[in-house]
Amino acid sequence: MSEHIVVAKFGGTSVADAAQLRKISTIIRSNPERRFIVVSAPGKRFPEDIKVTDLLLTCYEKAIAGQSFEAELEQIRLRFREIIEGLKMVFPLNDEIRILEQSLLTDPQRDYTASRGEYLTARIMAQYLGFTFVDPAWCICFDEDGHLNSVMTSRTMRASLLPLNHAVIAGFYGADMTGRIHTFERGGSDITGSLAACAINADLYENWTDVSGLYAADPSIVENPETVEHMSYRELRTLSYMGASVLHSDAVLSASEMDIPINIRNTNRPGDAGTTIMRHLPSGVAKNPVTGVSGRKGMTVVQIEKVMVSDGSGFSALMLDILKERSLPFEYCLTGIDSITLVIRSSLLDSCKEDLFAEIRSTLNPDFIGVRENLSLIAVTGEKATESSNANIRVLERLTEEGIELITINQGAGKLNLLIGVPEDRYEDAIRAIYAYRQSHSHAG
Repeated sequence: MSEHIVVAKFGGTSVADAAQLRKISTIIRSNPERRFIVVSAPGKRFPEDIKVTDLLLTCYEKAIAGQSFEAELEQIRLRFREIIEGLKMVFPLNDEIRILEQSLLTDPQRDYTASRGEYLTARIMAQYLGFTFVDPAWCICFDEDGHLNSVMTSRTMRASLLPLNHAVIAGFYGADMTGRIHTFERGGSDITGSLAACAINADLYENWTDVSGLYAADPSIVENPETVEHMSYRELRTLSYMGASVLHSDAVLSASEMDIPINIRNTNRPGDAGTTIMRHLPSGVAKNPVTGVSGRKGMTVVQIEKVMVSDGSGFSALMLDILKERSLPFEYCLTGIDSITLVIRSSLLDSCKEDLFAEIRSTLNPDFIGVRENLSLIAVTGEKATESSNANIRVLERLTEEGIELITINQGAGKLNLLIGVPEDRYEDAIRAIYAYRQSHSHAG
C-alpha cells in the first residue's frame, strides 16, 4: 500500500469509560492516516477501581471452584453498559454476557474468559467509529501449546487487514488451529499492535497510554522526571525489560525487526509529542549521554567458584545446562578466571534453591558457592555515550560518592549499557543518584 498508514493502539486507561472512548474517536478522526486501531480491555477509572480483565479472571477462578461468579459478571456488564449508554449506542451486550456466562458454566477456559474484555471493547469501538471489527482469533495464530506462530500470523494478519480501509482489532489474544483462544501475557495488546503494524508494513505504530512518553526515571522515585523525546529500540527494550512499564518489550522487538518507528503518546494530552523510538536517532537531535534508568528489586546473586573454570573444561556450559534443564532463567551471567556469577530473580530461585545447589555440587564439584540476597538490578542506557564520553565511569563514581555498594557490574561494549547490582534498601537512592547525574549532563557531549 503506497499511502501513509498508522496503527494506533489504545491501552486500558484510554478505554476505561465512555469519555475516554470519545477522546479516542477525536484522536483517530484528527488524522485519517490512523486507519487500524488496536484496543485493550477497560482499565481503572480511579485508583480503587478494578480492571475488567481482573474481574473476568475472578469469574473464571470462581467458576472452576464451583462458586458463584454472578456478582463479578454483573460488574462487568455494568461497566460495558455505562460505556454503551455513554456513547448513545445500541449494542447486544446482554447477548454477549449470556454467551460468556454459558461458557463459564459449561466449559470455563482461562484465556477465553480473560480475552472477552478486549473482544467487547473492540466490537463497541468498531461500531462507534463505523470501522470493521477484526477478531484476532481469525488472524493471530498460536500453536496448541500457546506459542505464537509469527510467520503464519504475519500472513493471516496481512490478508485480513490489507483489503480494509479501516479496522478495530481486539488486543491481547489469538487462537490455535482448533479455534481455542490463547492470550499473550498481561500487557500483550502492545504486541498485537506491533504485529498489526508489521503485517501491513505501517509507517508508524502509535501506542496511546496515560503518560506523555517514556520518563527518564520512575516518577514514583524521582520527582517530575524528564520525558525522553527520542530513544533507540535497544534502549527501550532494555528499560522495558528492567521495569519501565509503558510498552511491552516483545512489542519493541517486532517493530524493530521491520524498522517501524514507535510513538508513545498520551490519550489525555494528545498535543504532547511523546517519545519516538527508532533505530537511528534523527540527525541534529541533542542527546543526553544517559537516556534513562530503570530497575527491578527482588534479585539474588549466586557466585560459584572453582580454580580455573575458564580453562576449556566446559564448566560454564555445564552450569548453564543445569539452569536450562530446570527452566530457570537468569538476568545475566559473568564469568571470570575462577568464578561464575549469576543474577537470578529471587522469586524464581526460592522454591528450588537447595535442590539447585545440591545439583551444582554433585555435577561441578565447586570450591565455593556464595549467595547474596535482597538485591536490586538497575539498567542505565545511552546511545550517545561511547567509551570516550566516560559516562559509564561517571555513573559508577556518582553511586560510590553516595556510599552505595556496587555488588555487580555488567557493562556492554561501546555505547552505555550498564547493569548494576545494588542493595535493595539503596535502590531508590541509586535511581535518584543516576538521574541527578543525567540532569547535570543534560544534552552534553
